Amino acid sequence: MDRRQRRTRSLIFTAFSALLERKSYTSMTVQDIIDEADIGRSTFYAHFETKDELLKALCNDIFDHVFSEEIMSEENHDFSQHSTFRDRVTHILYHLQEKQQSIRGLFSGECGEIFLRYLKEYLCQVFDEHITIKDDVPHDYALDIAVSCFAETVRWWLKGHSDYTPEQIAEHFFHCISIL
Repeated sequence: MDRRQRRTRSLIFTAFSALLERKSYTSMTVQDIIDEADIGRSTFYAHFETKDELLKALCNDIFDHVFSEEIMSEENHDFSQHSTFRDRVTHILYHLQEKQQSIRGLFSGECGEIFLRYLKEYLCQVFDEHITIKDDVPHDYALDIAVSCFAETVRWWLKGHSDYTPEQIAEHFFHCISIL
């Protein structure tokens, strides 16, 4: 993608996120997004076929960065020298916190379930290699429980408890998972 395409895509994502804070996903139209982004209809359709495709692309854009395999030192945090599962989860929480403005609108209404489904798909990839099974619990069951608990933790945190730090949220999550 060239610079102009990236800029247009960013305008569309920003407009879509802003609309999600004011309007339900179902009632939002492509025309609403076009008007908010101040672009032409053909420009929108050059990037996305549907509003649903836009939602999926926005989630993928957020998650591709949040769940990046390459952990580097960043301005607000440095996990480049940390390799435990708890560190990985805390690092993910930092990125979700940074993207919370975009994510908050995605938790609203009916697109919240779609967003959580995409989030869980990415979480499964990360959690799968780190889940240790106690006793005779099936691996896929334990994975589903851990991923669902973490996704709901993120929802709870970003919908009204963002005064907790990523480290505190990770601590709460691991404490709860250990007692299940």
